[in-house]
Amino acid sequence: MAQDVATGQGTGPGHHHRTFFGHPWGLATLFTTEMWERFSYYGMRALLVLYLTASPDNGGLGFSTSAATAIYSVYVSMVYLLTLPGGWVADRVWGPRKTVAVAGGVIMIGHFLLALPATASFFGGLVFIALGSGLLKANISTMVGQLYEGPTDPRRDGGFTVFYMGINVGAFFAPLVIGTVGQKVNWHLGFALAGIGMGIGLIIYLFGMRTLSPQSSVVATPLSPEERRSVLRKGLFWLAIAAVFYGIVAGTGHFTLNWATIPLTVIGLVFPAWTLYRIKHDRDLSPLESQKMTGYIWFFVAAAIFWMIYDQGGSTLNIFAQDNTASSLAGVHFPSSWFQSLNPLYIMALGPVFAWLWQWLAAKQREPETATKFSIGLVLVGLSFAVFLGALAAASGGAKVTPLWLCAIYLIQTVGELCLSPVGLSVTTKLAPEKYGSQMMGVWFLAVTAGDCITSLATTAGADLNSRGYVAAEVALALVAAAAIMLNRGKIRSHLGEVR
Repeated sequence: MAQDVATGQGTGPGHHHRTFFGHPWGLATLFTTEMWERFSYYGMRALLVLYLTASPDNGGLGFSTSAATAIYSVYVSMVYLLTLPGGWVADRVWGPRKTVAVAGGVIMIGHFLLALPATASFFGGLVFIALGSGLLKANISTMVGQLYEGPTDPRRDGGFTVFYMGINVGAFFAPLVIGTVGQKVNWHLGFALAGIGMGIGLIIYLFGMRTLSPQSSVVATPLSPEERRSVLRKGLFWLAIAAVFYGIVAGTGHFTLNWATIPLTVIGLVFPAWTLYRIKHDRDLSPLESQKMTGYIWFFVAAAIFWMIYDQGGSTLNIFAQDNTASSLAGVHFPSSWFQSLNPLYIMALGPVFAWLWQWLAAKQREPETATKFSIGLVLVGLSFAVFLGALAAASGGAKVTPLWLCAIYLIQTVGELCLSPVGLSVTTKLAPEKYGSQMMGVWFLAVTAGDCITSLATTAGADLNSRGYVAAEVALALVAAAAIMLNRGKIRSHLGEVR
């Protein structure tokens, strides 16, 4: 879950005197809002591929595993892709405070659309949730940063740590509640619970908005009336073209799922590459900033490979949990969606340990550099799928394997995430060219988009993600990427300037 927290920029303390664990009271508002939003997001995500692949007799949509994985991967990739326009809307139109309020409403509507037993409303719901999450994701983190007196406020890092716990508390309880109701009672009731969770978060946010920094209402660079008209014209033009094109495709009876997933997958691969190219070759960048971007591209590609494997925790591993894993351990019976709670549980247990470990190593001047941490993360995510190969072999005769296989896989992935994700967020802020300071966090999220779109492309092309051959290829890719970074770390270091 570490890709979920961004380091907000800004100054200006909250103007209320009550404190929340020694922090501005506005942190309590943002903590609980984010906790309930993550509760809704991860609860729905735990059910998504299971509902898509369940037979219509069992209330599901009856999609093949590959189609369900493609839908899941495209959906997650769009959530992260839309953080960039989400940041733009706050900077140019509404300001972070209003943007997050609108986002909460859009997400809530999306979950309630999933709760309706109709295929069209289901896919409409996914669109709403992706749009709302894109609006919310970067901006709520920005508002956490605005509660403090600039980057030097000693409470700032602690504030983000508290906020980060909110993410993982929500993500931990979501599969236990929403997953259980969805799998054991009714899919749509589970999705409705996710909507209720977001509704609670939205009410808390609306009542607590006055505790936020006044700066959260500021529109940083508002659009002029002419720019507004231009944006509206262009937006409506492209919307009309898409509507006409898909109207013709559907009207002539040619529409299939691939007409939706393949264009989005291509956008999710082309847009990150174009964004990096555009920033790297911007003539306003100093030679040093351009050089730093060259070093950053190494980390970006490594992160995309990492997330490609890691994000299959909600698709490939989720399906394996349902179809091939025993649903009891030590006499306790549970639905397969409960495995989705392991990652946030491990994060809450190990996050403080890793924070202490890096500080302890830094004090001894033995902390690994960023490139080394990225390599360790890649090795670990590769090893997690090497363990998955063992689980696949154990399940090959149709036997149900012990849940301990998945417990081990998620544990190794979480340790890898703690090596790579917080460091990636940090290095993104340090290497950001001045011109792109606020946009670079959205660029970091594009690594998740690219990784998930590779998975979507593979499944659309007919790859079986649960086949031992494909899993072995992913293990090899992660290990080769880790080796490439380690072997080139001297070259990468030379691009980073004073950043370590």
